[in-house]
Amino acid sequence: MQTHDAECLHFHDITHAVSALGDGPLTENALRSHIHPLFSRVMERQEIYLSNHSLGRPLDRVSDDVARFASLWQRDMDSAWGAWLAEIHAFRAMLARVIGVSSPDAVVPKTSAGQGLRAVLNALPPSRSGGPHQIVATRAEFDSIDFILKTYQTKGHVEIRWVETRDGLVHEDDVIRAIGSRTDLVVVSHVVFATGQLLDRVGDIVSAAHAAGALCLVDMYHSAGVVPLDMQSMGADFAIGGSYKYFRGGPGAGWLAIHPRHLATEQPTLRTLDTGWFAKKDTFGFARTETPLLASGGDAWMECTPSPISAYQANAGIALVLALGVDRLRAYSIVQQSFLASDLAEFGVPVRLIEPRGAFLLVPSRDAARLTAELKQAGLSTDARGAHVRLCPDILNTRADLRQASQTIARVRSTTGL
Repeated sequence: MQTHDAECLHFHDITHAVSALGDGPLTENALRSHIHPLFSRVMERQEIYLSNHSLGRPLDRVSDDVARFASLWQRDMDSAWGAWLAEIHAFRAMLARVIGVSSPDAVVPKTSAGQGLRAVLNALPPSRSGGPHQIVATRAEFDSIDFILKTYQTKGHVEIRWVETRDGLVHEDDVIRAIGSRTDLVVVSHVVFATGQLLDRVGDIVSAAHAAGALCLVDMYHSAGVVPLDMQSMGADFAIGGSYKYFRGGPGAGWLAIHPRHLATEQPTLRTLDTGWFAKKDTFGFARTETPLLASGGDAWMECTPSPISAYQANAGIALVLALGVDRLRAYSIVQQSFLASDLAEFGVPVRLIEPRGAFLLVPSRDAARLTAELKQAGLSTDARGAHVRLCPDILNTRADLRQASQTIARVRSTTGL
């Protein structure tokens, strides 16, 4: 079992609850006894929630943490910044541990993963082609990433070589073949948002990009907190993600991670146009040099005044992931998915199991959006992407939940023909 560093020792309720689990594999009985009580408020909802891959369910203490942010503001006014900055530092430090980077400042708070992508696009050195930057990206990227890339292309800032999916899947070799001598940046997801496909050879894509002289950005939104990560060993130049899903931190707590090799100098060659006074060398000195002097390390990628409340709403969920351990969470997720898939098959529901995959599985449907709406009416929260309903059990779902979910899906499919 992993323990907390000094920056998150104030999560006494979490550390106490997790310590009561012991060091072995997670079990339903232990989770119900020690972890479920941390979520008593959201678990009052009368539904079976299998949208954990979408909006994660918050701990009870999130309300208290957000109130703590407001209380500091009301009581201390601008003197609250000391505590606020400490909370932001804890956010960066804990995420650095989850994704496997050696320095907390390698993680830069952003309002979204898309904001992280824009910061990278606006930091690329001059294109090797002499014209717009050459980008390789897959057709399976999340809508924000896809939309941002196409917007840059429409404005003439980039040219994109799109890698098509085959049978709805990304094939790593297709991405590698698309990388050429003029490629400036490769953008690829570690776990594909629509299907849950885990690209277990994403490191090969990173290596191919580097061999061609290109940089690589990996979208870790669906892998951070789901599978064990070591970004530095993977070699990715950048990673993006957020706390909306598996970290249970809600909207606004996104992040960009920069490999420490790009942060070694005070005035690095990679300098983004997405900047502001928190990226200055002396943030509160208010010096106005003719040449912008950047802060050291990842602080040079900060922008204007950050939003401390995002850290307050997200830190408890990240602390829980660290305390439980991503390896144990992954093992428990695989067991739950296997149980759910077996149950669905028992009730005659087809399941698409992509190997390897992240935290969710798929039920094919001829009208997945309508099926999702019908399931919602029946008390089961899921969602749809394309021709599939996505189902994501987590530590708050019991086997009784999963069995009832399987029965509900079978019944609704039978009565609606979906």
